[in-house]
Amino acid sequence: MIDSARLNLPEFARGSVWLVGAGPGDPGLLSALALHALDRADCIVYDALVDSRILELARAGAVLEYAGKRGGRPSPRQPDISARLIGLAREGRRVLRLKGGDPCVFGRGGEEALALAEARVPFRIVPGITAGIGGLAYAGIPVTHREIASAVTFVTGHASGGTVPDQLDWAAIARGSPIIVLYMALNHLGCIAGRLIAAGRSPREPVAIVSKATTAAQRVVVSCLEDAAAAAARAGVEAPTIVAIGEVVRLRATLDWLGAGDG
Repeated sequence: MIDSARLNLPEFARGSVWLVGAGPGDPGLLSALALHALDRADCIVYDALVDSRILELARAGAVLEYAGKRGGRPSPRQPDISARLIGLAREGRRVLRLKGGDPCVFGRGGEEALALAEARVPFRIVPGITAGIGGLAYAGIPVTHREIASAVTFVTGHASGGTVPDQLDWAAIARGSPIIVLYMALNHLGCIAGRLIAAGRSPREPVAIVSKATTAAQRVVVSCLEDAAAAAARAGVEAPTIVAIGEVVRLRATLDWLGAGDG
C-alpha cells in the first residue's frame, strides 16, 4: 500500500494497540501511519464515524469489529470497548482502534489509552485530522485568520449523558473566543445559541452548520446565531455535524473551493 521502509514507519507489533484517527471522512486525508496500520492490523475496532471507503483499505484477512457510539441509539459501553482492546492485544493480535477525526479530540482516545496503560498493553496514538479543522476547511472556512480571529475554542455540544454540558462556563466562552467550533451540537444548537446570546454574542453573528464534512454527502447551511437551529431543521440537516460560529464564516462566500454552495 505504501513504502513503509522508505518512510521509516514503525513496526506494528503483535500484542499492541494503535489508536488511530481516520480523519473526518475523505480517505485522502488519512496519514501515512494510518494507512500503514490498516495494512498491518489483524483486528480493526472501528467507530460509527469511520467512512466505509476507509475500511475497504484494510488488509485481506483483517477482522472488522464495529464499536460505534451514536447519540440516542444503543451503543457499546466504553469500559467494554476498552476491555475488548485489551483482550485482543493479549491474544497476540495487532489491534487497530480506528476513530473518526482525531482520537484525542472528543474521541475518548484518552480514556482508552489510560485503560491500555493500566493494563500494561503497549500502544501508540496516531493523530488524525479533526472535523473542527478539516471539515471546516472543506466548507471553505478557515478556523483562524490573522485579521479576523487569532483564537478558536473547540467545544462539545453534549455531555456524557446527552445533555448540554452545564460544567462549561458558556459566558466566558462567549466573551473570550472570537471563533467557537461546536462538535456534536445539532440537537442542542438552539439552547447553546441562546446561552451565547444571553452572554453577549450578537444574534446576527454568522454560523455555518456543516453536515457529513469531507464526504460526497457534505452539506453546508449558513445562517445567524439566533436562527441557526431553525435553519438546520428547515434544511433537514443530519448528523454528524460541525458548527462554526464567528466572522470567519463570512469567508466561505469567497473560499468555497468545492463549489458546492449552501443547502
